[in-house]
Amino acid sequence: MGAAFWIKRYLLAAVPLFAILAIVEYVKGTTTQADILSAAAWAAIAAAIFVGTQYRRYRKGQECAACDAVGKPGKRP
Repeated sequence: MGAAFWIKRYLLAAVPLFAILAIVEYVKGTTTQADILSAAAWAAIAAAIFVGTQYRRYRKGQECAACDAVGKPGKRP
């Protein structure tokens, strides 16, 4: 998995999170530039932690049952 994969994964986490946080600020009625920058910073930090932990698991060869199950059809009772 190359750099493009991890950058794509980071953007797939950061962009929707930023949108959610920006919408929350808009609904609260406080859409100043500082609030938008705060939403962008929190989205960047949270996405970095998310992708960083996935990368660490990948490098160590650890399995993640929850991560592997995403997108796979399972048996339904």
